[in-house]
Amino acid sequence: MSPADVKETTAQAVNGTNGVNGTTQEKVVGALLPSSTNGVAPHALNERAAMGMQKHPITKYRPFAPVDLPDRKWPDKQITRAPVWCSVDLRDGNQALAIPMSVDEKLEMFRLLCDIGFKQIEIGFPSASQIEFDFCRRLIDENLIPDDVWVQVLVQARPELIRRSFEALQGAKQAIIHIYNSTNPAQRRIVFNLSKDEIKNIAVRGVELIRELADANPQTNWALEYSPESFVLTELDYALEVCEAVSATWQPTTDNKIILNLPATVESFTPNVHADQIEWFCRHMKNRDCATISLHTHNDRGTGVAATELALMAGADRVEGTLFGNGERTGNLDVTTVALNLYTQGVDPQLDFSDLPLIRDVYERCTRMSVHERHPYAGDLVFTAFSGSHQDAINKGFSAMEPSPDALWEVPYLPLDPKDIGRDYQAIIRYNSQSGKGGAAFIMENKFGFTLPKMMRVEFGKVMNVLADKLGREVEDTEIFEAFEHEYLERDTPLKLEKFRNIPTQSGSIECRAHVLWNGEAKEWRGYGNGPIDAFVEALRDANVLQFDILNFAEHSLEGGAEARAVAYIQIGQPDGATFYGAAIDTSTVLASVKAVASAVNRALA
Repeated sequence: MSPADVKETTAQAVNGTNGVNGTTQEKVVGALLPSSTNGVAPHALNERAAMGMQKHPITKYRPFAPVDLPDRKWPDKQITRAPVWCSVDLRDGNQALAIPMSVDEKLEMFRLLCDIGFKQIEIGFPSASQIEFDFCRRLIDENLIPDDVWVQVLVQARPELIRRSFEALQGAKQAIIHIYNSTNPAQRRIVFNLSKDEIKNIAVRGVELIRELADANPQTNWALEYSPESFVLTELDYALEVCEAVSATWQPTTDNKIILNLPATVESFTPNVHADQIEWFCRHMKNRDCATISLHTHNDRGTGVAATELALMAGADRVEGTLFGNGERTGNLDVTTVALNLYTQGVDPQLDFSDLPLIRDVYERCTRMSVHERHPYAGDLVFTAFSGSHQDAINKGFSAMEPSPDALWEVPYLPLDPKDIGRDYQAIIRYNSQSGKGGAAFIMENKFGFTLPKMMRVEFGKVMNVLADKLGREVEDTEIFEAFEHEYLERDTPLKLEKFRNIPTQSGSIECRAHVLWNGEAKEWRGYGNGPIDAFVEALRDANVLQFDILNFAEHSLEGGAEARAVAYIQIGQPDGATFYGAAIDTSTVLASVKAVASAVNRALA
């Protein structure tokens, strides 16, 4: 193949039909090189491997240039309403999958997006492949598009692809044609070798054809979206020039606005610079009231959410993104996160994530992607606390909550009520060696119904720390209960209470007769006191079992109804200052209390 042939093949690839990010180009150029190098010559790979990261001074990369906007207004703004949302899960998200969704999977995802509340959904790139075209036709032919939903298709600024897109949308009630072309200097110079005017003319000619075809198909309510691809790397004045040329060709009105989508195709600088770009653009464009300014951030620097939120403060009206951020490279904007961020600030996001576990399930099944355990709001562990201080604060926060559903949410460490998005409270506290007294107490109360006294939480927390260190892993809820049961409820040596009677005396005191096993030997001990517990303590003293005083007593019911069992907690103190808790359960509150004393004594003697 001659150099001229290579140049021609590359030029064809640039104008390929497989998406905004030029995947067709990558495939064609890659075909000229050995397949094992993924489109990079072997010697180039070796050179790159040998080079490694540069040391100071770093000349390979240049820092971004700030926007000249000294009187910027966006830092003082607040987001007070939801943007217009457009899901691109079925196009941008689908394009980024190792195994793209089938028509049936795309249909299931489309229904999910409608149920969540998206009113604009980019359904694909119908001019790129037959499966994309067929999916578009199925939605229209089977009348599967809700009346209030706009479907959107992406197309490059090429006549044959634009005509094919209109074929795919024949019969749609309302549709958005999303046309794009690359405008940044590197692509103008390296990829297209075209001047600014030539690049602008590509966009204008594409919109002229769309205008012509839209007028010829008045049965559909048409809207136009234009993207200067890699807007963030394009000179601002030139990006504005191209967008205004496109807008002048489309001739939008305040009732039929043009969508100007300003994509961060590759996230290239800090979020504040993106906000400056959007504010600059909004302040300088003509007929701002005839345009919807749209965002399409990627996450190459890990700040896609922040860039979107700041750009909304800077004046943008619309947001494109995907559920959980699925997209090329490090991903698209995570719509779920931005929407729920708004919700936690008291702003109705106009999207319903009340059953986030179901949404995640459909997403993972259709895309074969997984949501990370620490993913905001949706991850398995985001409403889980391992730290002891966190667990204690969360426990106290729940206890202090007002019962009204309209009460202000103020639970420490939890920015959102998990119940609002279908999450389960049972998973909030989990226990490992890093956990403290609050975690075990929370599980004992919320999982098993035991409300431990404050000082008993400290004591049981030490027991649990020993167990967690021994296991070297997360401790299951049942293991926590079994530890409590073993440490307190089943403590019956050396003292085991077999039978207990309390008899009122003529003097007004109480006589107790306790039948016990003491070191395996049957005994009957008697004592007198002002109540059953006091009498039992005196009986133990008289038998020289242990010298102690009752320091703390608490009890509560474990269940409702006449046959409810009571649990009693008794703290004893010895002359040397040592303290021990005991606990016991019985349908009789008296027997539960006396057994709790025996439990505490056994722990003191252990």
